[in-house]
Amino acid sequence: MTTARPTLADVAAEAGVSVALVSIVMRDAPGASAATRERVLEVARRLDYQPDSRARLLRSGHSRLLGVVFGVQHPFHADMLTGLYAAAAQVGYELTLSAMTPGRDERTAIGSLLQDRCAALVLLGPQLPAAELGALADRMPVVSMMRGVRHKAVDVIRTDDVRGEHLAVDHLVELGHRKIAHVDGGRRMIASADRRQGYRDAMKGHGLEAYARVVSGGFLEEDGAKAARELLDDPPTAVTTFNDMSATGLLDVLLRGGLSVPSDISVVGYDDSSFSRLAHIDLTTVAQDIETLTTLAVARAVERIEGAPVVHREVVIPPRLVVRGTTTIPSPSR
Repeated sequence: MTTARPTLADVAAEAGVSVALVSIVMRDAPGASAATRERVLEVARRLDYQPDSRARLLRSGHSRLLGVVFGVQHPFHADMLTGLYAAAAQVGYELTLSAMTPGRDERTAIGSLLQDRCAALVLLGPQLPAAELGALADRMPVVSMMRGVRHKAVDVIRTDDVRGEHLAVDHLVELGHRKIAHVDGGRRMIASADRRQGYRDAMKGHGLEAYARVVSGGFLEEDGAKAARELLDDPPTAVTTFNDMSATGLLDVLLRGGLSVPSDISVVGYDDSSFSRLAHIDLTTVAQDIETLTTLAVARAVERIEGAPVVHREVVIPPRLVVRGTTTIPSPSR
């Protein structure tokens, strides 16, 4: 049996005052005596009354809600949400979330947020066509994170993924690796193209085109595991991967296949997800600047909502390499 959530009317009845007076106290607005304010707050605490700030914003006609679409299968998206919550709180906005799952696609997730009367949308790694995102941006501000979108109406805050893969390959070459493979994100992941291009450019820049090898992968552990099984036929001395999730699946299969990481093969992930820092993973990875990305995304959404002029539609943030325990010099025997 569920207990109904206490309302303003419940607090008012218990405190012996009007609903309007309770509203004044809850909003911390002038108009209530100190004694009345204390009595109302005491009753609210006792009834465990929680003000519905979202409903209040909607009633005011000024929704300060930012709708965020994210993928539940992406651990890095959880890290991004933490940053978005902090950034939104700094400017007096709230987030309302809508998840993509294996059974709930991006269009459904966006449709749910449109019903919530959000003031703007922040999309984490959107996969919809640019034209469709542009049509959505004609209705309300849309910020695409972690994906470039070639449409004048869509704002973009993303990492320089080409540069990120350069950092990964440069690090491995400096250690002495030449036979370096890349496990990409597959066709479904739009960011995969930039990371794949960054890998190819870096290999060419080091004169290692003959050793370049791209293996089809994806963003999940099982994608990395599948790619690792292909690599076991002719193992390189080092591998860069589309993301940290893929890297963990790759690591598992490599170790089960009898290869030691990093002694036999070095592995570099991408994202610097929180789990990559765990002691038993200790993954060398390309880090995206979560604080800067999320702060800029919220700021851009708010600028659009408030009608401020925006000079640069796309902002590209440089990544950095985080060296941990999955990379070292290549074994002399290899």
